[in-house]
Amino acid sequence: MPRPGSAQRWAAAAGRWGCRLLALLLLVPGPGGASEITFELPDNAKQCFYEDIAQGTKCTLEFQVITGGHYDVDCRLEDPDGKVLYKEMKKQYDSFTFTASRNGTYKFCFSNEFSTFTHKTVYFDFQVGEDPPLFPSENRVSALTQMESACVSIHEALKSVIDYQTHFRLREAQGRSRAEDLNTRVAYWSVGEALILLVVSIGQVFLLKSFFSDKRTTTTRVGS
Repeated sequence: MPRPGSAQRWAAAAGRWGCRLLALLLLVPGPGGASEITFELPDNAKQCFYEDIAQGTKCTLEFQVITGGHYDVDCRLEDPDGKVLYKEMKKQYDSFTFTASRNGTYKFCFSNEFSTFTHKTVYFDFQVGEDPPLFPSENRVSALTQMESACVSIHEALKSVIDYQTHFRLREAQGRSRAEDLNTRVAYWSVGEALILLVVSIGQVFLLKSFFSDKRTTTTRVGS
């Protein structure tokens, strides 16, 4: 015979596990195509990526230069026929949305060929298609239940949180890179100032010493 209050404890534990399972299901990414990559682009280099896209699919390309030089890069997007859909030169960040006009492999490239000695770190997010509905009944005319509506709201809120986290991580990485670069420049400037002060001080010591040094004159007698 169960003890008094055991049913309540089992119900509470089941509720906690149910909430955890729901959170895990909401955090699992769906089958919608999305690629987020951060990579290093050396100087005088070009990096291309390829994606197979079906006709009529809506896609979005978003990129940002995190570190390196003036934080700029060239970007180019081409369709399967080689037609240029997007082309920008020396952009720090940008976003481009398009709809695939035909089936095939689309190519987008990032170029740092204009830089002679500075390599870049580039982040891009390439989304292909729309996210599938969380519940099959979302696309129907019938109204969602209260639990389904709550799950959809939580799912949308979690996606917004992920987007904000990505945005702030990029800003933090860019700010850290600039701070480290500024710190290096300040360190080199301080060392240079110290060397200049040392040279000037030694020069002043020798100059003052030359002012107060005794100059002995020698006389020579010429005998008759």
